[in-house]
Amino acid sequence: MESLAQLEALCERLYNSQDSVERAHAENTLKCFSVNTDYISQCQFILDNALTPYALMLASSSLLKQVTEHSLALQLRLDISNSCSQSTCVFAIYAFHVCVSLITYVLVLMFCSVGNYLINYLAKRGPELQSFVTASLIQLLCRLTKFVASRLQELALSLCLKCLSFDFVGTSIDESSEEFGTVQIPSAWRPVLEDPSTLQIFFDYYAITEAPLSKEALECLVRLASVRRSLFTNDAARSKFLAHLMTGTKEILQTGQGLADHDNYHEYCRLLGRFRVNYQLVFMASTFGSQLQTVVCLLDLIHLSELVNVEGYSDWIQLVAEFTLKSLQSWQWASSSVYYLLGLWSRLVTSVPYLKGDAPSLLDEFVPKITEGFITSRFNSVQAGFPDDLSDNPLDNVELLQDQLDCFPYLCRFQERARMQTGDKSEISVIEAKLAWIVHIIAAIVKIKQCTGCSLESQEVLDAELSARVLQLINVTDSGLHSQRYCELSKQRLDRAILTFFQHFRKSYVGDQAMHSSKLYARLSELLGLHDHLLLLNVIVGKIATNLKCYTESQEVIDHTLSLFLELASGYMTGKLLLKLDTIKFIVANHTVFISLESTPDSMFRTDAVKCALIGLMRDLRGIAMATNRTYGLLFDWLYPAHMPLLLKGISHWTDTPEVTTPLLKFMAEFVLNKAQRLTFDSSSPNGILLFREVSKLIVAYGSRVLSLPNAADIYAYKYKGMWICFTILARALAGNYVNFGVFELYGDRALSDALDIALKMTLSIPLADILAFRKLTKAYFAFLEVLFSSHITFILNLNTNTFMHIVGSLESGLKGLDTNISSQCAAAVDNLAAFYFNNITMGEAPTSPAAINLARHIVECPTLFPEVFSDLKAQILASQPVDQHQRLSVCFDKLMADVARSLDSKNRDKFTQNLTEVQHGVSFVGPA
Repeated sequence: MESLAQLEALCERLYNSQDSVERAHAENTLKCFSVNTDYISQCQFILDNALTPYALMLASSSLLKQVTEHSLALQLRLDISNSCSQSTCVFAIYAFHVCVSLITYVLVLMFCSVGNYLINYLAKRGPELQSFVTASLIQLLCRLTKFVASRLQELALSLCLKCLSFDFVGTSIDESSEEFGTVQIPSAWRPVLEDPSTLQIFFDYYAITEAPLSKEALECLVRLASVRRSLFTNDAARSKFLAHLMTGTKEILQTGQGLADHDNYHEYCRLLGRFRVNYQLVFMASTFGSQLQTVVCLLDLIHLSELVNVEGYSDWIQLVAEFTLKSLQSWQWASSSVYYLLGLWSRLVTSVPYLKGDAPSLLDEFVPKITEGFITSRFNSVQAGFPDDLSDNPLDNVELLQDQLDCFPYLCRFQERARMQTGDKSEISVIEAKLAWIVHIIAAIVKIKQCTGCSLESQEVLDAELSARVLQLINVTDSGLHSQRYCELSKQRLDRAILTFFQHFRKSYVGDQAMHSSKLYARLSELLGLHDHLLLLNVIVGKIATNLKCYTESQEVIDHTLSLFLELASGYMTGKLLLKLDTIKFIVANHTVFISLESTPDSMFRTDAVKCALIGLMRDLRGIAMATNRTYGLLFDWLYPAHMPLLLKGISHWTDTPEVTTPLLKFMAEFVLNKAQRLTFDSSSPNGILLFREVSKLIVAYGSRVLSLPNAADIYAYKYKGMWICFTILARALAGNYVNFGVFELYGDRALSDALDIALKMTLSIPLADILAFRKLTKAYFAFLEVLFSSHITFILNLNTNTFMHIVGSLESGLKGLDTNISSQCAAAVDNLAAFYFNNITMGEAPTSPAAINLARHIVECPTLFPEVFSDLKAQILASQPVDQHQRLSVCFDKLMADVARSLDSKNRDKFTQNLTEVQHGVSFVGPA
């Protein structure tokens, strides 16, 4: 080899070349380094001096092969060890520690320590090291599972866990979550996984170590149990693997070794939950329907059949059932671990209808006991008592509660009934807590509407009977002694459970995507006289009304109640059904606040009572307006014309009180917003014009009064906030596309002119520095200007020159700002102005329209209007660059108009845009000084 550089180039071709002939030549040339012991010194020289990773990889892998395949002298091995230990290359460190692991116990310790570092390092590398990672980690795992010496236990387990946790497919698994899915290890690991000694070594580690070391052994087993099914050579290999897992977990249950430690206990529950991790898609069936559930359960069939046919299955399933029951009873100690056990049982029972073969699953014997044990243990937790603290009571831990209840319905569906015991009824709070658990369980059952292998009709009848008990419970809990307990936490928890039941019942059996169930409502009709979902919906609305009336001191119940009401009102079908209810019609027709305020004489309108009522009303109306899309017409017909005078009265009497004017103006801003094209009045309807007239009255009333008020210390809150909301109202109304504004001028109606005039006065009353200083004011101001220049440019052009130049000058300030939305709005306004100038003045013989004549006059009085902006920007950009780049940038700017014709057609605009892009690239290439 003539030089180290030539060797590095040859190594790069060896690892990177796409030419097979070239790679073969490089391989033959470099083969001597790994087979000839005379080249060991050259490998050491490469480690000390090479710069590329390919040469370092060659040297380290060659030394590894030399050490493992040749009987080298001890001194030579030590020399290699010393040479590698002085290298900073990660590949050399890897090779060194693999080599010396074959020599001495001390060096193996070093290997384990650095191996952990190696895993962390490789996890941050890109795909170029993928092949190296795959080959290296499998070698590390094979070697480390052989070590059982005491000091090596900690290091070996830690490194094995990192090997098994390595993200080979770049999925960025969230290890903070309770589940991490299937482990996607490389196919090259197949021989190691199918080797029985691999699983056994970790069961051995668990047996001979104490916590926390034993927990790491279980973590390794959890990951091994989660490997993808396709990794195994065939079903026989997979079954053998499962049998070994079953035997190992059974021995732990028989001895109970290590399970007194909470971390070990939790990890062991995770291990049991991993037995069927590859088929957790079964839970998606409740979302995507019975067809997907059937397919998923067919996949599960293979796995459950494997478990049932494994020798010793009956002993194993009995031990797991006993372990589960003990865990359920140990609710205070094992509450976070029960989730995995319930998940295991729920996934087992969903596969039973598709189980083939004669071997019994024994689930009929154990599932009812577990179902009963879960309910009993929840009652026991209530009986034991809790302090009224959200961190202690399971009914307040929403996430943990939901996780457990998501699994539980499958057990109930499996036996088609729920065995619920009432326990001691001596204390009302205990009874209410127990009832809360029962309602939560029923809600979870109703949530899963269909379950394969069971009769749909029988399920609906069962759901009807369970639901009838909850509905009957409502009559009890809102009457008698219970009606005096709304301030008690146990009562609040019970009613929140009832709200959860309503949410799940609605999704399964009321409106929207739910199918009308004849069996369910037929049974409810027999039991309670509720023969359709309209009557049931009336019961739900009645409970919502009761909660809103009685739970004024409980934020949690109120929030939950309003969430349910929002779900009902937002649904396409349930929203229409609500409007058919007498209760809702009564509420809409008897909004007593409106009646009270409208009947208040002017002399009494400036009172605190009116102030609070007006603020609350406007906030309510804004919320209603925000929630209306398809039903906007109903809101409009309700408010106009009957209630619109109240808005004008409120703005007129309370102009100096932002606490009142802000919610009132914000409601109007929402009311005129044509989102999702909800303001689609009939073509012959005058509603759009009528709405704008009300907008004009409101803005004129507010603007004329607020301008006459003296300035306050907090001028933004006192004046500017109301003004920018007015700009928003007017911009939305002008751009809403539901008003033919030509009608106003045609019939001499000054609604548009008056609104624009007062808006202009408000804009001129605010210094430009203040407009740019307050972000919300800035956004509203420039949004308003964009609409004016787009649809009402005549109004702008007919202004006097000073006012016109002030507005155009403010556009320049917006263009130079950092907010891209604002600069885009300003650019659009300038574009409309320039287009008007080009079409009516530049290309015309002489301006004829009054607006064009006014623009020509403005240009005469300020001839630098259009070139000034471009010149300023050009000068600013040039000033920001080095002097030696000015000539080049000037040429770029000169090219802006290359091949650009004097036309505003789209093709010509595209050409200018291309030129502008080239200039931008030129400026970006130079960069700032």
